[in-house]
Amino acid sequence: MNSRVSTPSDPSAPPVLVTGSAGHVGANLVRRLLADGTRVRVLLRHEDNNEGLEGLGVERSFGDIRDLNATRQAVEGCQGVYHVAAKISTIDGNHAYRREVYECNVIGTRNVLQAARESEAGRVVVTGSFSAVGYDLDDPSTPSDETMQFYPMERTMPYERSKALVEHECWRAAAMGQDVIVATCCAVIGGSDYFPSRLGRTLCDYTNGKLRAYVDGGFEFVAARDIVEGHLLCMHRGRSGEKYIFSSEYKTISEILDLFEEVSGVSRPARRIPTHMMLAFSEVASYYLSRFHPSFPQRFTPGAIRLLKMCRHADTGKAQRELGYQPTSIRAAVHEAYAFHYHRSAIANPLAKRPCEDAMRHVDFPMTDQDTMVISEGGSM
Repeated sequence: MNSRVSTPSDPSAPPVLVTGSAGHVGANLVRRLLADGTRVRVLLRHEDNNEGLEGLGVERSFGDIRDLNATRQAVEGCQGVYHVAAKISTIDGNHAYRREVYECNVIGTRNVLQAARESEAGRVVVTGSFSAVGYDLDDPSTPSDETMQFYPMERTMPYERSKALVEHECWRAAAMGQDVIVATCCAVIGGSDYFPSRLGRTLCDYTNGKLRAYVDGGFEFVAARDIVEGHLLCMHRGRSGEKYIFSSEYKTISEILDLFEEVSGVSRPARRIPTHMMLAFSEVASYYLSRFHPSFPQRFTPGAIRLLKMCRHADTGKAQRELGYQPTSIRAAVHEAYAFHYHRSAIANPLAKRPCEDAMRHVDFPMTDQDTMVISEGGSM
């Protein structure tokens, strides 16, 4: 992918809108769209870290998806919407924090769908979460597909519940005749990770010697380029009113650390903490931090450990059969993520290896030779 080829093939064509464009998935998606010659508009908030869009030839609209009027302004004149924006969280948080998760994810999605419907913007592809996909209650490690319903009777994180409600908003809109598809995302790893993501931060902490132990478990991981490809496939080939799961590979935490050691040359931690022990410790720590310091970064929250302990697998058969989805390699994605963070000097360990040349060729870095255009500015919350 080469984001530097960013001149639309037809400047008169209507733009597509991307929300959440400064985040990990959004930044990769914008770069792919620009490389494909697509005219792109992004919806940003002034107060956010928008470094991931610096230097890109995109139209900028400022506002908040919780503000319907601002969202309407951003969608106006667009043909096609990628709604990627979400507040991702693995903590319970306090009342105010949980409300923020709900309003950003659920109300924000409702506003984007309504604005797209009113302006006749065409298909909306909404980024979903694998944590909102159901599982076999007797054997959670059995591969989950799109037919499995979210199970709300056990303890779940506010984020998980919010993403299940996001899907409800999508199916409600589809029942009214709106063209909407959910692209279900697993844990993302790859380049253009400016915030950074939880996995990106973990990779940096590992390489910088801040990760002294690890826990059991595993999860489904998706390469950034794969989840971007999944969004494009949904837009161009998907069936309205459907959702599709996109993953690259299932990996245990131990296997992920093997990849971290491979790319960095830094020896992996030898100490393994059983999940039941880590869960007990995290319950105490998270209770205090979630309620009094919800913005404090927490790596191993009770919710995250619960997901790892379940060792959930994904069935991507539907996406492969209907859309032609072909997952790539998590190993390559880890190399690209490492090259990105190394280039940005987030890797401070002098003993860390230089990234391999192939990974450097596949990673995009900020451009400085592209102008941006502010087209509108709405209110924000």
